[in-house]
Amino acid sequence: MTAAAMVAVAPSAAADSATHFVWFGTYTNEKTGSEGIYVSRFDATSGTLSALELAAVAKNPSFLALHPTLPVLYAVSEAPGPDGKPAGAVMAYAIDKATGRLTLLNHQSSGGSGPCHLSVDRSGSVVVAANYGGGSTICLGLRADGSLEPVVAGATGGFIQHGYDRAGEAGINRSRQEKPHGHSADIDPDGRFAFVCDLGLDEVLVYALDTERATIQPHGSAAVKAGAGPRHFALHTGGRHAYCVNELDLTVTAFALDPQAGRLTPIQSLSTLPEGVTDRTGFSCAEIAVHPSGRFLYASNRGHDTIAVYCIDAATGKLTFQAAVPAGVQTPRHFAISPDGKHLLTEGQNSNTVAIFSVDPTSGMLEFSDQTIAVPAPVSAVFRPLQ
Repeated sequence: MTAAAMVAVAPSAAADSATHFVWFGTYTNEKTGSEGIYVSRFDATSGTLSALELAAVAKNPSFLALHPTLPVLYAVSEAPGPDGKPAGAVMAYAIDKATGRLTLLNHQSSGGSGPCHLSVDRSGSVVVAANYGGGSTICLGLRADGSLEPVVAGATGGFIQHGYDRAGEAGINRSRQEKPHGHSADIDPDGRFAFVCDLGLDEVLVYALDTERATIQPHGSAAVKAGAGPRHFALHTGGRHAYCVNELDLTVTAFALDPQAGRLTPIQSLSTLPEGVTDRTGFSCAEIAVHPSGRFLYASNRGHDTIAVYCIDAATGKLTFQAAVPAGVQTPRHFAISPDGKHLLTEGQNSNTVAIFSVDPTSGMLEFSDQTIAVPAPVSAVFRPLQ
């Protein structure tokens, strides 16, 4: 892909706190021409992205995460195994701090098909990933250089199968909830618990996490409305609340969180769409994120192609719906908020574009910059400051 295919291409930026690398995970296929993970530079002062470059060739590196201290990036790979059957892997890449290009350190099996999300704990000790097709969760230890350890085997090891086909007790959406489908894995700031949304079970599963041993074990769960289909999860910056976006019924569920007990209690459920939207054919939700200030929450609507904006009550954690802002892309599979909270990038899986928005610091509302760049089938994005 060339700079001529871009809009809003920024000049090379100096390595300062206002400039970040942004890596984009993608789906690789002949239709989009994507080859793997791409990198750009984001200038927070001008709100522009540089010309896109291929950072690493990879097969369906859909979701990305960064090591908290080392120049290492992780990706799930939704790829078939050597026998052609569904499989998956977690990849670790060393980051070239000058160019943002990636060199594969190693990879490990994800333990199930269709890995779709992963997180790294704040100490940089483990990666936890969710397998959609396999309906499972895996925890992998990290070496001193950020490369991946193999999974710890055994009953109290690093892998948990959520369950088998639930014949006779499938979710009410029989085409999507015929069995468990792990869809996200998020780790609390203290590294004590992992929260895993399972779309098929209509539950947020809570696992006790041992970052020293790289093991997980069942700890509890919180149910959402039947047929909701929890997809992605966001912890509030205050540590006492959390939120999940429900893919199937287009809602957000707010939870009270006891961080010591690892207990989630649902307190509210709100639509991600404005009142009066009755025809939801082809609509579904995708991403959710809390603004760095802790004052706002965002969720993406595919089909409606909007970003839902909420205000967060500081005392109760409850939400007030503000608006559904046009996402500037088609099928916003993901969006990413810049570390300073001033910008938001929407990623359009079907438009093969990324759009840039500014964030109003008072209201949290989004204003489209009229700037987009071409990115083939973008699925996720992560920021890291240039060093």
